Amino acid sequence: MGLPQRWDPAGPGVLVLPSGRTVRGRGLRTPPTGQPAFTLFLLGRRPPAVAWPARWVRWPDFRLPADRPDAEAALREAWLRAAQERVEVVCAGGRGRTGTALACLAVLDGLAPDAALSLVRERYDRRAVETPWQAAFVRRFAAVRPCR
Repeated sequence: MGLPQRWDPAGPGVLVLPSGRTVRGRGLRTPPTGQPAFTLFLLGRRPPAVAWPARWVRWPDFRLPADRPDAEAALREAWLRAAQERVEVVCAGGRGRTGTALACLAVLDGLAPDAALSLVRERYDRRAVETPWQAAFVRRFAAVRPCR
């Protein structure tokens, strides 16, 4: 028996995207509840090893990704996987970088950037996307062609 294919929409840190995909965001210090099928780590340092597939984007705290094309590819991979798998996005605190990534996933899902930011702040964490440059990253991310 394998893992459930999607997160419980009412679960902690779970964001439901307009397409119905579910993605969980959390801080590294928050122990996971339930095992993901894929984790996207957004950290300035190498993440801890996990027993499932994961990808690391070097993304220092309160900053932007060190390699934007790599970050865009990783976000696209997470969005594609979320159609069938339990995907989680993790940074140290679970707000700034994670919120930024969740908003980018909502953009890939077809939302306009400001609507994506609102969705994440209303349904994930009201303090998500902590810096003006993180919000600007989401707005620029809209130039990446949506996956829908």
